[in-house]
Parts: sequence; C-alpha cells; structure tokens
Amino acid sequence: MERLQKVLARAGVASRRSSEGLILAGRVRVNGRVVTELGTKVDPHKDRVEVDGRRLVAEKPVYYVVHKPREMVTTLDDPEGRATIADLLKEIPERVVPVGRLDYHTSGALLVTNDGDMVDALLRPRSGVPKVYAAKLQGHLDVEELDALRNGVVLDDGYKTKPAEVFVLREERNNTWVHITLTEGKNRQIHRMGDAIGHRVMRLARQSFAGLSVERMRSGEVRELKRDELQQLKKKFLNPYRRAREASKEA
Repeated sequence: MERLQKVLARAGVASRRSSEGLILAGRVRVNGRVVTELGTKVDPHKDRVEVDGRRLVAEKPVYYVVHKPREMVTTLDDPEGRATIADLLKEIPERVVPVGRLDYHTSGALLVTNDGDMVDALLRPRSGVPKVYAAKLQGHLDVEELDALRNGVVLDDGYKTKPAEVFVLREERNNTWVHITLTEGKNRQIHRMGDAIGHRVMRLARQSFAGLSVERMRSGEVRELKRDELQQLKKKFLNPYRRAREASKEA
C-alpha cells in the first residue's frame, strides 16, 4: 500500500506536492469514489485510480532533456493559445511533467520526467541544483557590478540573492554576454538581478540544469538521459532527498 500522492507522482500526473492539490480539489477517484484525504493509501496494482476521469497506469520512470525554444511556455497547456512544451513531448509515450519552468522568452535546458520523487528532489530549496545561463545584458558592466552579481544583489522584493558564479563571455558594441551559475531559482531571478544593477537582460538561455547540458542539441530537440547522467542525478539529488525524507519520518 502506498500514499495516493506518491502513486499520482509516479504516474507522472504531477509532483507529489502538486498532487496534494488535485486530491484536495476532489479531482481524484479511487475505485469510483472521490477521495480528498491526503493520508489515503492505495494499492496501485489493484485499486482503480482516476484523475479527472482518466485512469492512471503505473509507468516505469523515464527522464528526458528538452532544448526549449524561445517564445514557448513551459506548461502543458496555455489558455492564451501559445506554443507549449507539450508540443515537443508528443512522441514520448509516457505522461511526463517539466521539472520547474523557463520563462516564455528563455530558451535552454529543461528536464521532463514522470518520476515524482525526482521532481521533488530537484525543486526543493535546499537541493542547490546548479543552473547555468548565458545572459545578454544591456550596456557594459564594470568590476563592481560584476562583483555585485557574484556576491548577491537585493531584488525588488528585498530578497538578497545567494552568491553566484559570474564571468564575462564577450562584449559587443552596446551589450555584454555573461555566464551565470545559480544554485537557487527565484521567479525571473536573472532578469531581476540585471535590473538591480541597472543592466536590463536582453536575452537569456539556460545552458544546463543539474549538469544536464543542451550543448549540440537543436532548439526543440528532445533526448533521453544517458545512463551516467541519470546515475549522477540520483547520487547528487535523489538519494540525499530520500534519506532526508526517511530521517524525518523516524524523528
């Protein structure tokens, strides 16, 4: 018997945290009855679990890297009719969800999976997942401004960013390309960091996420993780997450 949230997450419906919202909203049925109790346990091999009338079938965990194009939303549907990440996932037989998001105008590395534990492990604040970006900033940056980005700047909501790795890639006539590595993920963080030092971000691309690179991948391309990539993800993020979760249960 397993908790219903875990079953939903493993089936790729959503992360474990998001699955709680589905249950509380009355969108989940077990053996034909609506279930709203978060502590509910089910047997995924015997019980009939449905979300919005669609029956779930347990799937093996799968992991893919997507090179998200610009002008595409990371959600699986969009009420405004814009292109969505779902357009790139049509050939994947499993139901997968994105791990986090990239802004509409930001391109680059995005992990999608049906492994709810992996999603939670990578998105929890303490994970320190490295995210590497190439950013085009308006104007030229002096040493003090670069140091401010490295040491932490105060955003518009008063939050001071954590230290980041920053160096100049190249300078153009009126702009500067910089390499930025973050270990946190505040909403539109690099754009807001640029605003904090008076240099608007003109273009942004995420080159890698959790060590997963889109180097040599075409925009819009999707590939399955290599064995060594998956092993590193499990070693660095998934296994520590599971150990911490078990420790909290025993405390």
